Amino acid sequence: MNIFKIALIILLSFHFGIAQSSGLTMVEDFQPAISNQPGSDFPQVNSEGRVRVQISAPDANYVQLDIGGVKYDLVKDENGIWTGESEPQDVGFHYYQLNIDGASVPDPGSRFFFGACRYGSGIEVPSDDMDIFANKNVPHGHLHEIYFPSQSTGVSRRAFVYTPPCYQKETSKSYPVLYLQHGYCENETSWPKQGRANFIMDNLIAKGKAKPFIVVMTYGMINDVEFGRIMDFDIEPFQTVLIDELIPYVDSNFRTVGKQSHRAMAGLSMGAFETRLITLNRPDVFSYYALFSGGIYTPEDLKDHENLKLVFLSCGSKERPERIATSVKALKEAGYNAVSYVSEGTAHEFHTWRRSLHQLAPFLFNDLD
Repeated sequence: MNIFKIALIILLSFHFGIAQSSGLTMVEDFQPAISNQPGSDFPQVNSEGRVRVQISAPDANYVQLDIGGVKYDLVKDENGIWTGESEPQDVGFHYYQLNIDGASVPDPGSRFFFGACRYGSGIEVPSDDMDIFANKNVPHGHLHEIYFPSQSTGVSRRAFVYTPPCYQKETSKSYPVLYLQHGYCENETSWPKQGRANFIMDNLIAKGKAKPFIVVMTYGMINDVEFGRIMDFDIEPFQTVLIDELIPYVDSNFRTVGKQSHRAMAGLSMGAFETRLITLNRPDVFSYYALFSGGIYTPEDLKDHENLKLVFLSCGSKERPERIATSVKALKEAGYNAVSYVSEGTAHEFHTWRRSLHQLAPFLFNDLD
């Protein structure tokens, strides 16, 4: 055995021994993630929620896995293959990247998602409730990619529109609409891809747990605001796009019930901030408000919202659930129909928001004929 191989064995022993000596022995049941590129064996996830990545970079001096705000060193073998693992991650979807000699790059084994202000890698850490967004053998709706004219911005803007399975068949029927917003450093692809909003809706409708309705997802124009200065964001340009341009376009090109009583708005994180601002500025447009991990309403906020049917507030259990509970309690005492939901074991992440949509949808439009 040559000196190089001996050194490699020592290095690998040290790498895995750290976990063992700290009581964090890894369970070696890693499996390819469901979020991988077809045919890719890496990245992988084990039953503890650890993420294992592997990449060929024979000329690199160091490679790291960057996930959850923490960087983990990878170890190179004699063939120039780097491998390493993270600590256990929360269940659900996580953005991540590889750092090769200081350059942050996507992992070629992962599908690409737009998040963290870039197209890059994402990984699904399995949970017990993945069936809520699974691609099941049920009737599926259609996800339409549309471009609508925006005079205020001078361009055609993109949106994704989900129509329920019955939309194509029941051609004489019109539907209510949910306008659903993404978060900071995400875009209109985020809810359909990592949020899997269309599959969540398909599965709920198939079980009879939610009424069929249309879901519209567009870019919130929020990523130009500097991180840390979110409160400086000017809602007026997007409010104009949404209310004066997108909603009329959707009402003209899809079979909607174009009334306040049949319209809802929801958003996650920064999209919840947008939702709160727009619903407070224009109480005449929506009748159902939902904030996922992004603020609260007070009874004073809603005193002039005569046609308000529902306030839904949610967050992860690792966020600030007590704030949600306090707000909903005050709203209920003031006579509002308010609902809270806390996603157990998750933080400010997409599984919190998938679960939130899954909980919200059955409350929407269920009072309508």
